[in-house]
Amino acid sequence: MQVKQKKITTNLCDLYLVGSTAGLQGVYWSEQPINSGENIINSYINEILEETERQLHEYLTGKRTTFNLKLDIIGSQFQKQVWAQLVKIPYGTTISYKKLAQNCGNMSASRAVGNANGKNPFCIIIPCHRVIASDGSLGGFSGGLHIKKALLDLEKKFNF
Repeated sequence: MQVKQKKITTNLCDLYLVGSTAGLQGVYWSEQPINSGENIINSYINEILEETERQLHEYLTGKRTTFNLKLDIIGSQFQKQVWAQLVKIPYGTTISYKKLAQNCGNMSASRAVGNANGKNPFCIIIPCHRVIASDGSLGGFSGGLHIKKALLDLEKKFNF
């Protein structure tokens, strides 16, 4: 399978998009080590990456609240279950890790869902930034707490 990475600059930070012939494989805060070969020219992958960039810019400017992208999701069954629940969190709202565990069917799995949340390969697209600690604090975030706060503030600003 062919894989390609593209760096984009947004008004928030630089992001690294990874696409494959099966769909978008990830949106990351830092460059990812990928086995892509040299200078892959694949119009389908390029279209996926361009469409992802377009939708991310729309989101970051308040013109989009959900994403419509073909994802090539790689993860364990449990991780996929957690990520599927993340997509259900409405734009502009937050839930706790405990509530996320409950939504996954195991109220005592807060730490496990937190770990799966932290391994989400689709930052922003699958909105792991909408999960906070039970006490209302932000908790952790792979992009840094300043980015998590900025994403939550952005969603509050444009949540009509």
